[in-house]
Amino acid sequence: MSARGEFSSRIGFVLAAAGSAVGLGNIWGFPTQVASNGGAAFVLVYVLLAFVLAYPVLMAELIIGRATRANMVDALGKISNSNIGRATGVWGFVTVSMILAFYAIVAGWMISYFFESATQLMGWDSASQWLTDSSMSRSLIFCGVFIALTASIVVGGVSNGIERWSVRLMPTLILIILLLIAYVSTLDGAIDGWKAYLIPDFSAILNADLLISAMGQAFFSMSLGVGTMLVYGSYVSKNENLPVLGASVALVDIGVAILAGMLIIPAMYVAANNGVQIFSDSGALIAGDSLIFTVLPALFETMGVIGYVVAFAFFALMVIAALTSSISMLEVPVAYVVESKGLARKKAVWVIALIIFVMSSIIIINFDQLFGLVISITTQYSQPLLGLALSIFVGWVWKRDQILAEIKQGNAQAEHSLFWKIWPWYLKFVCPIIILFMFIRSLNILDL
Repeated sequence: MSARGEFSSRIGFVLAAAGSAVGLGNIWGFPTQVASNGGAAFVLVYVLLAFVLAYPVLMAELIIGRATRANMVDALGKISNSNIGRATGVWGFVTVSMILAFYAIVAGWMISYFFESATQLMGWDSASQWLTDSSMSRSLIFCGVFIALTASIVVGGVSNGIERWSVRLMPTLILIILLLIAYVSTLDGAIDGWKAYLIPDFSAILNADLLISAMGQAFFSMSLGVGTMLVYGSYVSKNENLPVLGASVALVDIGVAILAGMLIIPAMYVAANNGVQIFSDSGALIAGDSLIFTVLPALFETMGVIGYVVAFAFFALMVIAALTSSISMLEVPVAYVVESKGLARKKAVWVIALIIFVMSSIIIINFDQLFGLVISITTQYSQPLLGLALSIFVGWVWKRDQILAEIKQGNAQAEHSLFWKIWPWYLKFVCPIIILFMFIRSLNILDL
């Protein structure tokens, strides 16, 4: 086993990497994207684009990580043999730290709603009121709790921290989703949600907005570009077949997203059946934080006592989804500080966690000015450009024979595989064009 840590099993890596990919966006973003963009037709396009766009970049990160056995800064410096690579790595861990700063705020709200369902059951109305109020004190406290939870896992290292908890949290997440799907499907109105989610409207495939939405969802849902998969790849055994491992991660991520849709969309139509508004003024299904903190809590209230139990399970699900992503995000700057600056892991984790909490606090104190701005800078601008940079480094800068040698360590016949015949050229020419197109389109420069 590597002195810097290594995943002890294939399933441990797959669940950890899939947990990194499965986050809040899968559960509150993907389902409404599906229902608003052709139902099952969107799912088919999404699955296709997940392998056409996201999987090649995922493989680039995993291969860089395992080949260099290093954090993002040192890894990109090694393959490019330049300071440009190192600067890109710094850009990556700064971006992921900023993402974690706003992500922890939202995750903190999930924790407060999780506790609120318990206080409702106990009849503690004043506590329930405080837990759901948009107060600065509530946001600061639960943001801090979430960051502390994340740090307490990461401080254990790769096998005793990240892997140990991922193999517990991910199965729990999937079990809760399945139980909630089973219950919600028995309620009045659920059948309309199943129809909206599963019946395909193939005419929508011709809509450019559907393709752009599916491309964006496929790329961002796998947490690409910011080094999480690169760092996780650096902890993978040299005996593993990386293309197969990467495909397993992509399939689990896609599967959980689809399962989330089977829960959220029927639940929304059950809410509509119970008199809750689920469509915005424009006629689109309500998504994002309004869905999680307005529509679904209103649904739970209409269920009586059982609603508190369902709310408890649902927000437990959301906290777990947030946690499996946050541990991978925190590991990116931690790996850099431990390996490049020589800081002990425990100290590095808590120092960086404190820095991120300070960043989160600044955002909370200046919420109206900073929250949306930080999200836009990191996810709309920085993340796709980092994905583009990774594609260029692997496709154009890193020597092809070195890439092949790394892949062959887990599969001696890799040179003759379909993956090797397609992936290098695809990553070199097609991926940069698609990512650049997606980035430009997201800025509304292209009118399509």
